[in-house]
Amino acid sequence: MTTSRENLLHVALEAVSAACAVTRSAQQAREAFGSLTKDDRSPVTVADYAAQAIVAMTLKERLQDASECALVGEEDSGDLTTDEATMTREGVVRLVKTFRQGASEEDVLAAIDSGSDQGTGDAYWTLDPVDGTKGFLRGQQFAIALARIENGKVSLGVMGCPGLPVDQATPTDVPDPDGVIYAAIEGQGAWEYAGCDPNREPMRISCDHWSADRPLRYCGSVEKAHGSMSDAARLIESLGGGNRVAVDSQCKYAIVARGQADAYLRMPKNAEYVEKIWDHGAGSIIATESGAKVSDIHGKPLDFGHGRLLKANSGVIVAVPGLHEKLIDGIRDLDLGPAKTA
Repeated sequence: MTTSRENLLHVALEAVSAACAVTRSAQQAREAFGSLTKDDRSPVTVADYAAQAIVAMTLKERLQDASECALVGEEDSGDLTTDEATMTREGVVRLVKTFRQGASEEDVLAAIDSGSDQGTGDAYWTLDPVDGTKGFLRGQQFAIALARIENGKVSLGVMGCPGLPVDQATPTDVPDPDGVIYAAIEGQGAWEYAGCDPNREPMRISCDHWSADRPLRYCGSVEKAHGSMSDAARLIESLGGGNRVAVDSQCKYAIVARGQADAYLRMPKNAEYVEKIWDHGAGSIIATESGAKVSDIHGKPLDFGHGRLLKANSGVIVAVPGLHEKLIDGIRDLDLGPAKTA
């Protein structure tokens, strides 16, 4: 019997809420845990591994049909099994056992590796256990992003933002001790759970139509490597300028979705880079269900039907109604984006 999307959402909320607690605990003690460096030179922490294990364990416990637990995760246990990673591995197991007392090292590594699905089936989950790892390491914003993909489209998403203030009057670069979770089901709107608590009464969120009467507010990454800041600046300048908010992780999607910013621009730096599905799955449906429009830089919808990568897309543009079209037109008119190769 197939689990309804509503029940899948409840399970996803439970999983992400638990991962928020795990990662918050790890962030507070991040100097003691340390981090590893992956082959692409990006950092990976005890929190990345522990959060993926906790989410995978929760899916397996709550969903009876194994086929409903297929998971495309960012991490695997390969780097953890080396002699050099002994302290990190022990830290991961210790952290997971804080929340799953009966878990053995073998259980934890197996749970991490259950995220090795290639995303070739009709339905699966995709997870970024700590999106914005560098923000996590700085003690700033990061997210746990879990999405359900069905037939190449995102059907539901849950995003935990353990340090994002629910009060929009608080600057986003000031970490909040309670955080917030955002969730959405296709066709049913987007919702906010204060305190990262799925048992609280959620509040529906939405974004407003763009008004040219006030300065344009747009989000971009803190890290320069994550996109072309110069292209984004040229695009915004062509519309009269605006105020940039630098935020790590998919929190940028939530900031647009809840009406705190008008756009999120991820302009590609080169034609070779292809976005990962876990970097955009949860955030994209939350923004879409709030009323925002999500596409690549050419105005094409994000296509999640190509395994672990968004192979059919280039970059990401998220914007409120009335602005998205202007941004896409501006990209075309200014000939922005990576140079085409023959």
